[in-house]
Amino acid sequence: MRSTSPALPQPPVRRTRHDREILALAVPAFGALIAEPLFLMADSAIVGHLGTAQLAGLGVAASLLSTLVGVFVFLAYATTAAVARRIGSGDRPAAVRQGIDGIWLAVFLSVPVVALAVGLAPALIRLFGASATATPYAVDYLRISALGIPAMLIVMAATGVLRGLQDTRTPLAVAVAGFTVNLLLNLGLVYGARLGIAGSALGTVIAQWGMAATYLAVVVRGARRLGLLSTRTDLRPDLPGIRACATAGAPLLVRTLSLRAILLIATAVAARLGNTAMASQQIAMSLWNFLAFALDAIAIAGQAIIGRYLGADDTGGARAATRRMVEWGIGTGVLLGALLLLARPLYLPLFTDDPAVKQQLGTVLLIAAATQPLCGVVFVLDGVLMGAGDGPYLAWAMLGTLAAYAPVALTLGSSSLVALWGAIALCMAVRLLFLALRARTGAWLVTGAVRA
Repeated sequence: MRSTSPALPQPPVRRTRHDREILALAVPAFGALIAEPLFLMADSAIVGHLGTAQLAGLGVAASLLSTLVGVFVFLAYATTAAVARRIGSGDRPAAVRQGIDGIWLAVFLSVPVVALAVGLAPALIRLFGASATATPYAVDYLRISALGIPAMLIVMAATGVLRGLQDTRTPLAVAVAGFTVNLLLNLGLVYGARLGIAGSALGTVIAQWGMAATYLAVVVRGARRLGLLSTRTDLRPDLPGIRACATAGAPLLVRTLSLRAILLIATAVAARLGNTAMASQQIAMSLWNFLAFALDAIAIAGQAIIGRYLGADDTGGARAATRRMVEWGIGTGVLLGALLLLARPLYLPLFTDDPAVKQQLGTVLLIAAATQPLCGVVFVLDGVLMGAGDGPYLAWAMLGTLAAYAPVALTLGSSSLVALWGAIALCMAVRLLFLALRARTGAWLVTGAVRA
């Protein structure tokens, strides 16, 4: 069913309710989102004391691993939207069943990825340009860490299930526990057992499987309470359900690949500008990505809230919630932009002492800060359309953004780092145009337990 009814004025009571919903979902989601970077930071801090070659090997292997796993983030996004719709329709058993199908899809997808990472590890490491001294460490880390890929994909899918069930607190608790266990295991295995970088990889794998086991226990317990597991065979893979999950996730895979292409182009262009520009780009993108976690937390709230409203056939509530989340996105973007500028004297010395790098970062960070309110709206609308299950449009919109951004970044952006960041700002503006146009049409307001 579709609705393009005009938006109604939003009463203060409803705004307050939306604020509570957004905060209840977004704040724990932000904590869970930063868990993976904290895993890497802990690994880097521990391995860094082993030597420069080991740390370089970790850097290459971790980048490769995050690329292999990151393209499957649709497991979380698509599952969140599908589960939230069924929750909104009042069919909780079907919501949990949908989540189980998403977890099985994660298991099936992980098999070829593990085979690729283990079998082609040396070739993949060379492709990323690791030095001769760093390569053996990178290969060891990647091959051991690959054993945790199924767990990482299961965690993605299960996180999507809980978000769809309007629960972001459990993922936060699991993330905190996982980080703590990872830190303790790595310290014990790297230094206590003297396993070196292999101990770091092994500790992280154990922590990841512990997180996956916890998520599975939570989902299975919820299914039992709903009477979905009367026999052991009720947990078996349901191929039509898994196929439906894959079909829903395919457009989001295209979206994610397009976004990663945009980021890779930026890195490649900056690398050609020299070491100073590349160092400045690394710092600027690290800060940009950290700020993105705060904005993405609101987007995750949007996925869960919008999916629930549309599942309940409440297009008015979906529009009102979208409007309020856009306001939150703008306000958060303004705050983050101001912090990025005002806190420069505090955080820049932590990254570099090079005057040339600091000079380049001056204008770049000004552009990044000015773009944050725009980013806030982009992230929110992206999450809203994901929650509505509007994946095909998001795929085409990101391909269109890539087509507009690539020639500008490769030509004008290659003249200076400031010009490159001008291209990045253009990229966000184009994304906003695509998303805002879609949001205004109301074509995404498709109601029902399943998006037709």
